[in-house]
Amino acid sequence: MAEEKENSAKQVKASGFIKELLSGSMISEKIILKNLGYVSLVTLLAAFYIGNRFHAEKITRESGRLQREVKDLKAESLSTSADLMYVSRQSEVYRLVREKGLNLEELKTPPYKLLVNRK
Repeated sequence: MAEEKENSAKQVKASGFIKELLSGSMISEKIILKNLGYVSLVTLLAAFYIGNRFHAEKITRESGRLQREVKDLKAESLSTSADLMYVSRQSEVYRLVREKGLNLEELKTPPYKLLVNRK
């Protein structure tokens, strides 16, 4: 007898729960209003999580772009350095001076150092 009362009470509670769930009164009155602070905290944390994810993806894309740019600039630097080394060779300097007609002559004697005695 006690078991039958418990079973019928469970059925009444289950059917009452389903009625409240389908009518919308449970959601609007019981669950959301009682837990409004918690729901707003979860909503705020979800918004923060989404914003943080977008920010992290933006930083990752920017980092990849900057790494490619650094790689390109390193290659350009090496190329420019090689060109400069080629142009600064003595034979190239001599050839460029002749082409430009600057009337400069190559030194036949090595430069010498002046020493000054300070007392």
